[in-house]
Amino acid sequence: MPIYEYRCEKGHTFEVMQKMTDEPIAVCETHGTPVQRVFHPVAVHFKGKGFYNTDYGTRRRNRELKESAESGADKYEATQKDKKEKDAKAAPAADSSSKPKSSSDAAAKKKKAS
Repeated sequence: MPIYEYRCEKGHTFEVMQKMTDEPIAVCETHGTPVQRVFHPVAVHFKGKGFYNTDYGTRRRNRELKESAESGADKYEATQKDKKEKDAKAAPAADSSSKPKSSSDAAAKKKKAS
């Protein structure tokens, strides 16, 4: 049999064990005032296939993220990241070739020009 909680107008709360088929109580046993049934949220835990995949199973989630990255919108982001990495590696090499390596090389170029 379930236990139901009631609250009267004066703030008194009490519990009553009733059958589900019994009529709800209408009057407080202590004060004789009208009562209302108190409802509490029920703890529900959704598990299984088809619910939130971020809640359970990190191995499967990692595999799904990898698959979506290879075939979806994340693929664009991955290619942009690769391009930035290649550009960053190529930029220092280009900068070092344009600068003279030593002051003697610069002096030798001036002598040849004159």
